Amino acid sequence: MSKGAIFPVVAVLVLSLSCADTNKSSESAETLTDFVDPFIGTGGHGHTFPGATAPFGMVQPSPDNGTAGWDWCSGYHISDSIISGFGQLHLSGTGIGDLADLLLMPTHKKVDLALFGKPRDSLPYTSTFSHQNEVAKPGYYKVKLDDPGIQVELTANEYVAFHKYTYMEGDEPSFILDLGYAVNWDAPVNCSLRQEDEKTLVGYRHSTGWAKNQKLFFVVKSSLPITSSELVADGSISAGIAEAQGKKVGGQFFISPDTGNVVELQIAVSSVSIDNAKANLETHGTNRTFDEVKNNTHGEWEGLLSKIKVETPQDSLKTIFYSALYHTQIAPVRFSDTNGEFRLQNDSIAKAAGWDAYSTLSLWDTFRAENPLLNILQPERVSDIVQSMLAYYDEQGRLPVWTLYGNETNTMTGNHGVSMIAEAFLKGVRGYDPEKAYLAVKNTMMGDIRGLTPYKEFGYIPYTSLDESVTISLEFAYNDWCVAQMAKALGKDEDYTYFINRSKAYKHLFDTNTGFMRGKSEDGKSWNEPFDPKHSNHREHTDYTEGNAWQHSWFVLHDIPGFIELHGGPEPFTTKLEQLFTESSEISGDNVSVDISGLIGQYAHGNEPSHHIAYLFNKAKKPWKTQEWVREILDTQYSTQPDGLSGNEDCGQMSAWYVFSAMGFYPMNPSSGQYELGSPFFEKVTLSVAQDKEFIITAKHTSPTNKYIQTATLNGELLQRSYITHEELIAGGTLEIEMGSEPNKSWGV
Repeated sequence: MSKGAIFPVVAVLVLSLSCADTNKSSESAETLTDFVDPFIGTGGHGHTFPGATAPFGMVQPSPDNGTAGWDWCSGYHISDSIISGFGQLHLSGTGIGDLADLLLMPTHKKVDLALFGKPRDSLPYTSTFSHQNEVAKPGYYKVKLDDPGIQVELTANEYVAFHKYTYMEGDEPSFILDLGYAVNWDAPVNCSLRQEDEKTLVGYRHSTGWAKNQKLFFVVKSSLPITSSELVADGSISAGIAEAQGKKVGGQFFISPDTGNVVELQIAVSSVSIDNAKANLETHGTNRTFDEVKNNTHGEWEGLLSKIKVETPQDSLKTIFYSALYHTQIAPVRFSDTNGEFRLQNDSIAKAAGWDAYSTLSLWDTFRAENPLLNILQPERVSDIVQSMLAYYDEQGRLPVWTLYGNETNTMTGNHGVSMIAEAFLKGVRGYDPEKAYLAVKNTMMGDIRGLTPYKEFGYIPYTSLDESVTISLEFAYNDWCVAQMAKALGKDEDYTYFINRSKAYKHLFDTNTGFMRGKSEDGKSWNEPFDPKHSNHREHTDYTEGNAWQHSWFVLHDIPGFIELHGGPEPFTTKLEQLFTESSEISGDNVSVDISGLIGQYAHGNEPSHHIAYLFNKAKKPWKTQEWVREILDTQYSTQPDGLSGNEDCGQMSAWYVFSAMGFYPMNPSSGQYELGSPFFEKVTLSVAQDKEFIITAKHTSPTNKYIQTATLNGELLQRSYITHEELIAGGTLEIEMGSEPNKSWGV
């Protein structure tokens, strides 16, 4: 769950509310978007935002509370009752806070601009609000601001944010723009704001934070003329001037009440220039009304959600499922402008020709299930994402780790851009140069940073060389296996042999006496002592990343037979695996990682390293145990409430696990081309795998008690194995499963 508890956890009262009606009858629901509740994940530690966005859109206008803290990484938390404004850029479910750039806020009175850029308690334009006066749907958000009595509506298309402010009769409409506003890691360093004409504001906001070199250029277009304004730069207020520059810049803009009480704003941004922002606005904003964009974006979401149709009498399950599917289609976000240009972290300007560039690449999280889901639903977009990663590779000489606004943050462990590209290539998604892609994955794993130097020297990373050595070694081993598979497919036999041998690194770290992966010294004989498998020390002086030995000893996706053999065979392996789920949930240590959440025993569903574990039983001849524990996770770790995610959403990964698992299968090893079967929730799932092909999954008699597979057929043929392949899936067909209340211990073994 990227990316660590950077801020203290704020105790919150989780409100049992949801602004979407989750008790609608199937008969009255007109569209699948009716089942989406963007407030799911805005409570607890989900870190989602409720605002408007188009699928994978460049902008995400959404309310910002103005509260600094870990649970406000998206800018908003359901426990809050104050809105400071509406930023145009937001992160969905990350564990570090940044963005919330370009804050706009309507008001009906003159405010003290000297207080702009201050912490929330000093801001002169904040307003209380009630969750009862909030509405959130895919591509649309509405709220009533208590203090000024203004109704705010937000929508967006792929490039432009649209605001609609309805003021009370008799009030003087105005709005503020505060470029100095910042929360959590973000801080402005150089800003400019200029009124270009009576309806147009332009400028830039350069900031540093999680993204060290973020350069945002913008244009704001008002539907009504701005009759007067007041600007501020670093506390110095000026009236009647057209431009302000400084570290913290802002302004208030007044509109004559004689021209109307409804003001619409169109906001476009660019990482390159004001001219590019204007071009984005001209192409995707000009001559478009708020309602037109709202309806078009609604249609986009409906079409996307319709790629998976589920049938169940339980509408609450539809709400969880379609809200999860919605959250998997927000990031990564479009980053290139309409002319194809986008900024890299070294300030060079790259250009996407015939493809779209993307940023917000949370690869440590999304390589597990989010990217595999996109390979099924959005293969053309995946090719563009790979092209984007290769552009970042050209700039920095290695594949990205975690890219935010074109900046490499180096957040989290491993090199999972390798997995993401290898998976796409091996699944036939190849709208890029495969040879260049192979060089990128190979050269990334042959580098000398992020732990690769000791890894290459010892065959693993000694705990004396680097913190989190066990986690990094295990992830590198999987990355190596991915390179090997790509090399094999391209006929590079020497490379295949080298990387497949390196992928055995996990064997160095397995302690047969304890049954755990442990930190090992350079001598290859002694372990890191003292050892407590339940101990957690968050991201420092530890062998494990955001977890403990119980959670990180299972990351061997690529050689499970060899992994099982280390335990002494399937029986001791599954005994230990079962203990993971039944052990007490106590976590020891003085600096326990807050990312350890969603506990079932020592299994931590609230963080990504646990996500594949329940499916390991399939490979150890006990698939009924996979069915049992997958259903337990589905039942207990997701709900229709704001705290309905047991951990950070992490750019779609937490929800992607649900989407796959509720359908009945999961990409345990994403690059293998196999999907492990679990315990399908729905009577019928119709998955659109191509324009004219569907893969249909039926689960006869599935129910809360009937969670075990009795028999299965694939396209009419008896299926005795506990997996299906990607080729079988995308070819279209029918998987028919009969469910029962007792395990069938002879199926799938």
